[in-house]
Amino acid sequence: MRLLFLGDMVGRVGRNAVFEKLPGLIRSLDVDFTIVNGENAAGGFGITEDIFNKTIEAGADVVTTGNHVWDQKEALGLADREERFLRPANFPAGTPGRGANLYEARNGARVMVMNIMGKVFMHPDLDDPFACVEARLEGAGLGDVADVIFVDFHAEATSEKQCFGHFLDGRVSAVVGTHTHVPTADYQILNGGTAYMSDAGMCGDYDSSLGMDKEEPLNRFVSKIPRGRFEPASGEATLCGVGIEVDEKTGLATAVKPLRVGARLEPVLPW
Repeated sequence: MRLLFLGDMVGRVGRNAVFEKLPGLIRSLDVDFTIVNGENAAGGFGITEDIFNKTIEAGADVVTTGNHVWDQKEALGLADREERFLRPANFPAGTPGRGANLYEARNGARVMVMNIMGKVFMHPDLDDPFACVEARLEGAGLGDVADVIFVDFHAEATSEKQCFGHFLDGRVSAVVGTHTHVPTADYQILNGGTAYMSDAGMCGDYDSSLGMDKEEPLNRFVSKIPRGRFEPASGEATLCGVGIEVDEKTGLATAVKPLRVGARLEPVLPW
C-alpha cells in the first residue's frame, strides 16, 4: 500500500497549498492513506477546527500535531470530539484527546497512527517517549490489530529522532520526524524494515525562517531586541513530505522517497 505524509503546515500559504494540491496528489500518486501535520496551520501557531475540517476535506485521513497543539483554545474541544485529530501521546494522563488511533485505509488496510513528542530541547516534563511507544505497542503491534503502523515523532534533536527510529526498527512501518521544518536527506529503510526520515519538512514558504517572515527572526539574532511578533511568510508555498510503500503482509516498508511540490525547492515525487 502507499502512504503519504506531509510535514507541518505553516500559516495561510501552507494550508492553502495543501487544500489546493493534496486532492490531486492523492489521485495521481494512487495514495491509500494520507497524514498531515497541522500544528502550525493557524497563523503559525496551532490549528483551528475550520482548518482541521478543510484538511480532512482535502483528503487527509489523520491530522497530527506537536508542541503547538493547544495554541488555539478550540483545539481542546476538537481533540475530545474528533478521532482523526491526534495530539502527542506522551502528554500527561487526563490530557484531552488521543495520541494514537486505528484507521482504515482506502484499500481496507488497518493503519495505526501514533503522534509522539521528543523531550530533548523540547518539553523535558513530558512522559518518556520511548516508554510511551513501548506501552502503546504492547498487544497492538504489527499483525495484531494493525497492518501498518506510522509514527510522527515531533522532536528537535536529530540524535533523539534517530535513536527513536532504531528503537522501533522492525516493529513499526515508518518513523518520520517533524518540528524542525527542514526536509532531511536521510530517508531510508532501516535494517529491520522500518522507513525513516529525520524530518519531513514543512508545507510553507521556504523564503523564510522556518515558515515565518524572516525579518523579525533575523532582527532578534542580530540585535537581541524583539521588534514585533513572528508572522508567517506570505510567499509561494512548497509542500514537503514523504511517500512510503508498505508490504501489508509484513507491515514493513519496501520503499521510501521524499515529496517536494513547489517552485522554491527542487521538485520531486515519490512515485
